[in-house]
Amino acid sequence: MREKIIAVLVGSVLLGIGVNAFLVPHQLLDGGVIGLGLLVHYWWGFPVGISIICLSLPLYILAWIFERKYFYYSIYGLVISSFFIDVFSSLYITIPLGIIPSAILGGILVGCGIGLMLRYEMSTGGTDLLAQLLGKVLLINIGVLIFFIDSLVIFSGINVVGLEKFLYSSITILFVGLMTSLCLKKHTLN
Repeated sequence: MREKIIAVLVGSVLLGIGVNAFLVPHQLLDGGVIGLGLLVHYWWGFPVGISIICLSLPLYILAWIFERKYFYYSIYGLVISSFFIDVFSSLYITIPLGIIPSAILGGILVGCGIGLMLRYEMSTGGTDLLAQLLGKVLLINIGVLIFFIDSLVIFSGINVVGLEKFLYSSITILFVGLMTSLCLKKHTLN
């Protein structure tokens, strides 16, 4: 259990830094519920973490019905990662990088945070939780499922962030999916 706690704390810090230091300053999107939370933030100004919690509720109902173990492990990830995302937003972390390095580094940090949590059967909830449920049934790599779902989310955000930032956001989700897959692959090899 200690390893799970460390994984969710470190993963949540990585998410909080990745979102606030690299994505938000350039109005980039991630996919999944984090991306939807960013869209809500960019459009209406609501805190990203609280938005993620609200948007994740229907998926938690599914997890409760179909896989309670994922529900219990993910609820901690959801609450702690949302907390760190909102805490780091108040610190106004700004790293003076261009949009492409920010898209890449944001994707790497978010992907490592998600991958670390998934490695210990934890998640941020949202579409990571959906990918866990689908991956178990469809026997498809969770990173590939996350990439597909993330793509759908950023397509939905074109009207909010514009075509240029949509394209840069595509770089972000590519790195999120890649890093998530690498974290999980390394775990399965050990």
